[in-house]
Amino acid sequence: MKPFKLLIALLFGFAAFAQSPEFKIKGKVVDAKTKQPLPYVTITLLSSSQKVRETTSDENGNYILKRVSGTYQLKAEFLSFKTFISDSFEMNQDLVQNISLDEEVQQLEEVNVVAEKSAVELKLDKKVFNVGKDILSPGGSANDILNNVPSVNVDVAGVVSLRGNNSVTVLINGKPSILAANNGLSQISAANIEKVEVITNPSAAYEAQGGGGIINIILKKNSLKGFNGSLQAGIGNPENYNMNANVSYKTEKINLFSNLGYRELNIYGYDKLFQRNSNNGVTSILNQYNHNRGNYSTISVYIGGDYYINDKNTLTGSYYRSKNTNRENTKYNYNYSDVNNAADSIISRSQKYVEPQIYNVLELNYAKTFDKKDKKWTSSLQYVFWNDNENQYIDQQRTFPDQSPVSNLYTNDIESSNDIFIKSDFVNPISENSKIEMGIRSDMRAISSDYYTILDDMLQKQFTNKLKYGENLYSAYFQFGSKIKRFDYLLGLRSELSDIKISDRKNTFNNSKNYINLFPTVHLVYNLTSKTDLQLSYSKRINRPRFWQLNPFSGLSDLRNLTVGNPDLNPMYTDSFEFTVLAKPGKFSINPSVYYKHTTNFFEYIVERTDENYFINTPVNLGTENRYGAEVSTTCNPAKWLRLSLDFNYYHFKQDGEYKDVSYNAEDQTWLSSFRSVVKFPKIISGDFSFRYRGKNQGVQTLTEPQYSANIGLSKDFFQEKMSVTLNVNNLFDSQIRKSETQTSSYYLDSEFKSQGRYVNVTVIYRFNRNKTDADRLPSSM
Repeated sequence: MKPFKLLIALLFGFAAFAQSPEFKIKGKVVDAKTKQPLPYVTITLLSSSQKVRETTSDENGNYILKRVSGTYQLKAEFLSFKTFISDSFEMNQDLVQNISLDEEVQQLEEVNVVAEKSAVELKLDKKVFNVGKDILSPGGSANDILNNVPSVNVDVAGVVSLRGNNSVTVLINGKPSILAANNGLSQISAANIEKVEVITNPSAAYEAQGGGGIINIILKKNSLKGFNGSLQAGIGNPENYNMNANVSYKTEKINLFSNLGYRELNIYGYDKLFQRNSNNGVTSILNQYNHNRGNYSTISVYIGGDYYINDKNTLTGSYYRSKNTNRENTKYNYNYSDVNNAADSIISRSQKYVEPQIYNVLELNYAKTFDKKDKKWTSSLQYVFWNDNENQYIDQQRTFPDQSPVSNLYTNDIESSNDIFIKSDFVNPISENSKIEMGIRSDMRAISSDYYTILDDMLQKQFTNKLKYGENLYSAYFQFGSKIKRFDYLLGLRSELSDIKISDRKNTFNNSKNYINLFPTVHLVYNLTSKTDLQLSYSKRINRPRFWQLNPFSGLSDLRNLTVGNPDLNPMYTDSFEFTVLAKPGKFSINPSVYYKHTTNFFEYIVERTDENYFINTPVNLGTENRYGAEVSTTCNPAKWLRLSLDFNYYHFKQDGEYKDVSYNAEDQTWLSSFRSVVKFPKIISGDFSFRYRGKNQGVQTLTEPQYSANIGLSKDFFQEKMSVTLNVNNLFDSQIRKSETQTSSYYLDSEFKSQGRYVNVTVIYRFNRNKTDADRLPSSM
């Protein structure tokens, strides 16, 4: 009887539902001031002031709700914006209701306080950190910005790591760049960066390179109409000068833009090294001290234009050119002694290093939209060509126990590259909640390195050679994403064909590597509540050796401590798993994550000693690495004028490998943490303070001691925000020092490296026909 009653009840329910059809109300949520879409806004459908339906806007600001006919109101809530409540309306047909949210302004003792958009956004396959209004930006570099992004660290040598893993790919506006290598990010002004995308588990739409993930630096763009621009000038101590002029002109059909920049800075650093060697029962000691003074200058020009063929087709062409000149003067002092510290010999060595570099980018982009919402096709062609001329002038002399003649060494390395990148992507929504994405890409690079060495007017054949490197990558991907009620998923598959060749003029090696790989990706998101999302993701990654890791011909600045490449280095592969939560209860947000990475054929730098008691550092393939960790990022806005953030990352790793019949196993754990506070009183002053700490880390050979650093910035606006003056103090405690030690049964190395000390910058920015929140137009790739 009970089943029969239940059936009758269900039939009446279906009948009632059939008699009361559901209607849809949909629209887009945007920032009232900037007109930019706002993702993850809570949208509530109210009836008699009671909640009947709730959803959140997607990453493009779009939302949709369904309900039977009746009288309703819409309510929209988002952190740091005024709550929006619509007038009552009758819902008896499908409706469109776009929503504009105003930033919340509050009076506090006659001081206007404007809150900012949430600093972190969790999207389906990445975290986005908004840094466009960062007080610490003016006068600094991209390295300074990255050091303020949770989980990201840039060490004193410019090496970027994500969650302690330096097998990471750094992109600029989604494209590879030579400036992402060899501390080149220091040449990008921090004031030009709008946001940073941290992609620990990239979807198939991204290249598979980077076992540790991807960091994508997004540069600012300008979409204002008419003639407008900004001028920037800065000065610092030690010597740090920067100037920038950005001008654009936009009409209904064209948008012309240009940028001229200049930056010069001096850096003072040192390197201390203690060596103890045991050979055949004899112990020798070396105390080494190197003092470095560097001067780095960059002049850049960027011009281009958008042509709006019609409202659905846009063509963009641009040219970017930069001339970078690096000059370094380094003094090396080698003090040899025996086990009783009795002086044996003293050697003095000085180096003058000059490296001019010309870097060019030509780019053509085409974008097409369709009548169908969110359907889009984009294609780009990019040609990059650069030339790098490295010159070393080295003098060496023994000064104790006797004085020897001065020996002169000159090295020259002319590197050049011709790179072509072709990319095409297509996005097509196949239903209201589903879409497909597909694309193809080709990366073709040809690099040459012509290296020669002259010692006392004699050519050194062992250090003279020419290397050619070719890297051709061909890839295609397909992914499908959909939403079922509160559940979002994105499934993708990427295929990459790698054709890599490296050879030298002497035919000492001629390596060719060809392989094709499939890289599946899975991203699952469940909207637990309107303010809480759960995400589970998986991706397979590859980490191909970079050119400088393959090139065996390096500089000879310090023959006793050489770093050389390995032309036979193979790629490593990583399976990456991650579970993360983003919760935003009121003025507080918390983002905990747990992750696991399994890497095969991983490569690591191995230190080997020569018969002359010199040391060579070389990357080699070892075995496997297992890494797991937990991370928590929190943000709190206790008041409209105050934002606090705290980030903590712990990870444990185990490495097992063997090289030349020597076992290189390591197991250790470490942690990283950062704290940041931002206060903003626009009518008075704004301030920003950040502190970072990294625990000690034990690798397969080397132990690195803990490191910490702090930055502080103050900013003041004038003339109704037309002009801004900013004071920054980076490396506040003069603590950016890397200390490490390597110990084996036959030798011990203890080193201390400092690339720069505390530096202070004062920057002035003036804007004409442009507001403080408006952005410059900058290269889509550098």
